[in-house]
Amino acid sequence: MLSENFFKVIQHEGVVSVTSWGSGEAPHVRCTWNSFLRITDDERILAPIAGFTSVQEDVVKNDNVILTLGSREVEGFNGYQGTGFLIEGRARFLDTGDEFDRMKEDYPFMNKLLEVTVESQRQML
Repeated sequence: MLSENFFKVIQHEGVVSVTSWGSGEAPHVRCTWNSFLRITDDERILAPIAGFTSVQEDVVKNDNVILTLGSREVEGFNGYQGTGFLIEGRARFLDTGDEFDRMKEDYPFMNKLLEVTVESQRQML
C-alpha cells in the first residue's frame, strides 16, 4: 500500500505530525521526525516515543490516527518541489516485545513504541 514516493520521503529529514482524538474531544497533535520511522515488512509504521501522553490516552478511546509528513527533496505532482503524504491508520502503543527492544537499541530515549497499521495513504502535493 505504501508508495515508492512515500519511502523516498522518509529517507529525507522532515516533520511527522501525529493527530489523535478521543471521544468528542479536541484533537491532539504531536510531532516526530521522518528519520525515526521504521516500516515493517507488512507495512506497519513504527516510531520511537518519549511522551505523547495525550495521544496515548486518545488511542485507548479511539485508535484512529492521522499522520502527515513530507520532504522538499522529493518531487511531487507536476514537477512541484516537494511532496507530502496523509496516512490514516489504527494506532497502539507498545512497551515490550521484540520490535520495542530493537527500536530501543537505536533510540535509547524512548519509553514506548507507536505502531500504526496503515489503512490509507494519499499523496498531497
